[in-house]
Amino acid sequence: MTKIFISQPMQGKTDEEIKRVRDTDIELIKTVYPDAEIIDSFISENPPKNSRAGVYMLGQSIQLLAGADVLFLSAGWDKARGCRIEHSVAVAYGIKCHYSSQ
Repeated sequence: MTKIFISQPMQGKTDEEIKRVRDTDIELIKTVYPDAEIIDSFISENPPKNSRAGVYMLGQSIQLLAGADVLFLSAGWDKARGCRIEHSVAVAYGIKCHYSSQ
């Protein structure tokens, strides 16, 4: 089974918009990786008070990325700071990257 982490732009989007894109990405992933196990990387918890929310959420994401075989980069990833950092981590640690064609 191939464990897939989805990296997608989230800033300025509603939870519904994020989940809709994620569902579309999962359909695409399943055509390439039929045995895919999607790592649930949608973090809905609130960061601790007095912390930088973006840094906290990125830290949580990178912990999940550590268990992935493949990083799937959703459309627009290259314009989102968190996605670019997740990509850099994946490249640095030899996690295979799959780029959305959409």
